[in-house]
Amino acid sequence: MTKPQVAQGIKDKNAKRQNITPDRLKKTALKTSVLGLATAMGVMGLSQVACAELTWGSDSSYPQEGKYQPESYQPQSYQPQSYQPDNYQPQSAPSNSSYQADNGVGSFTAAAIAAERGDVNALYNYEQAMSGGLFAMYPTYWRMNVDLNSQSPAAVSQFVRQYPDTVMAEKLAADFAETKAGSNDYAAVRQVANLITNADDSERCAVALGFNNGGDSMRAMAAKPDVWLTTKKQPALCDQLALEMNNNALISNQDRVSRLKRMLRKGKTGDIMALSSRLGTPIPYSSLSEIQLNPTSFFSRFAREANTQTNQYLYLYAMGRLAEKSYREAALQLDFDIKQDNQRSAKLLNDDTRRYAYRILGVQRMNHNTDDGFNVEAVDWFRNSLDDDFSFEEAEYYAMAAIRFSRWDDVVEAISKMDAETQKTNQWQYWLARAYEQSSDANKRNTAKKMYQNLAKSNEYYGLMAKDKVSQRFDASRLGGSNLPNVSTADRARVMQNPHFARAFALYNADASRAYANREWNWAVKKARDNRDDNLIIAAARQAYDMGWLDRAIYAVDNTDRVDSLALSHPMPHQSAVVRHSQSAGIDPAWAYGIMRQESRFVASARSNVGASGLMQVMPDTAKYIARNLGETYSASRANSGDTNIRYGTWYMGDIFGKLNSQPVLATAGYNAGPNNAKRWQPTYGSLAADQYVESIAFPETRNYVKHVMENATIYSSLLGRDQPISQRMGTVPAAF
Repeated sequence: MTKPQVAQGIKDKNAKRQNITPDRLKKTALKTSVLGLATAMGVMGLSQVACAELTWGSDSSYPQEGKYQPESYQPQSYQPQSYQPDNYQPQSAPSNSSYQADNGVGSFTAAAIAAERGDVNALYNYEQAMSGGLFAMYPTYWRMNVDLNSQSPAAVSQFVRQYPDTVMAEKLAADFAETKAGSNDYAAVRQVANLITNADDSERCAVALGFNNGGDSMRAMAAKPDVWLTTKKQPALCDQLALEMNNNALISNQDRVSRLKRMLRKGKTGDIMALSSRLGTPIPYSSLSEIQLNPTSFFSRFAREANTQTNQYLYLYAMGRLAEKSYREAALQLDFDIKQDNQRSAKLLNDDTRRYAYRILGVQRMNHNTDDGFNVEAVDWFRNSLDDDFSFEEAEYYAMAAIRFSRWDDVVEAISKMDAETQKTNQWQYWLARAYEQSSDANKRNTAKKMYQNLAKSNEYYGLMAKDKVSQRFDASRLGGSNLPNVSTADRARVMQNPHFARAFALYNADASRAYANREWNWAVKKARDNRDDNLIIAAARQAYDMGWLDRAIYAVDNTDRVDSLALSHPMPHQSAVVRHSQSAGIDPAWAYGIMRQESRFVASARSNVGASGLMQVMPDTAKYIARNLGETYSASRANSGDTNIRYGTWYMGDIFGKLNSQPVLATAGYNAGPNNAKRWQPTYGSLAADQYVESIAFPETRNYVKHVMENATIYSSLLGRDQPISQRMGTVPAAF
């Protein structure tokens, strides 16, 4: 089964720069305070977005990793637990006496407390005491991290050599590169660049900055596709890289023009001045400042200005500032200016300026869909802006608007503006097939059918949708159903002989910080995947499942291409409670499981940064609302407990379901973004195919959330013996009025 790669963070950031909100690393109460990981997120589900995404290498050569055998270590055997969802009792993690030795988890926890205090002398002592042990690298990492900027590239390289292939070696090198890039010490960044194998966005930009300032233009350009044309929020080092890349020898003037137009749209003054200067058409700050204060004044005098390239750029800047105030006013201004211009013998607005002015309107209109509702004018504005210079952000907006209004020719146009690799993704292959399916051309309709057949090989959201198009059914039994995979004795032993998995299990078993345990686990899965060791992944996931560490079992299976085990990837703990409370609330248990898997990955202690808690991630105010409606006294501790949290969550699902036309897609969007937003996204008139509604949801997080929940629910319906195809499940979204 082909699965979407939804990898959680491997190397969580230091607190000072950690994007806690979207991370799927979790905490346990004790350790977050002790270890300074001030996050309430820990083991969250995939409704959140990764902080440092797990990116897999494409190298076809995978060296086999040596086995780690600590002194006097004897691998523990365990008995496979049969799948019994009704009386599910997690087992404890495998234990080993070496974990409790002076260089084991006990010392790890004590050293972590010393690190929290910044006690360098104590950390030196722990380095000696823990030398050669499973956690030997941690006190050294913590000591060096007390003042990372003062460390030398040689010291970092020595650490990586001493602890090769470990997640902490990767983390130290990456943290060091970011720190040095932030202080403009690019020579130091270059010296450790080759030690970083799993960079997140900020780390990738740090490395590229090092090369960009060291004369290696080609290596710096590797980050260009991700940073050059985006106007969305990105790490500070990526903003810095894009600004400095302006002087890269491999950046052409056409590249500069492309970026300049986006910066004019966004109003990024520093970038505008730097880019325009390199293009030989410098735009003074005074001109930008004047327009920023009063864009309409610029439009009033524009007809009296000369047709210079600088004035074309200033027109786009003024259009961007007016559109930020009111896209409607900006649209009227553009229409007026074009009509006036068309009557002139010598036009003041170049064709390229006209096109990008319409692009500005299209992007700004899409940013107001939640407040103002959807409107087909966005599609028309993008259509008027057609050229060969779309960023992905602009092409995606164009595609979403066209999908919303069934403008299938525009869908094809929008997808054609994306880069070749993006066009090949399941998402855009599905929508290209949907567009071809509507064509009067029989050849295109046949092409659509072939595309659906290819997509149907996958069991993620778009694959399930494609299955319905070609009359295939998802069959859980072909992926093992609820039967847990058999694991050989040798593979069970290999799990604890693997140092990465051994550290993860030891940390989990010792109730140490879940963030550290998860990081070690994620790295272990990556290394096993790099080595194409599917049996090791299955054995580790089965072991995690047996001890109740369900979120990591799910993670392991979700982050492999060839491992298929629904019992591990879609477990059903608390089955009696889920079915009973779902039936009481009048909802489908498969949908409840779909929500629960997405919200918490079945971690009962999960707590989000905004206070949502428990298996169903119920917000405190929502829990109070539920308790009031159920005639109960609100208790935070009780609301967060397993059974009550399930009862509250399913009741709330039923409540939203009833208020939103008994439409599961609307109710799912409402569970994530609030029922009022879900209603705002409904069509004003007529009905809309549910897949079109989902694809045009204005909030990216909610859009992806609904897709995952619908995918989950479809799979769970098969596991529960109540098979319902995804298209039937999603149905049609009615008009709001």
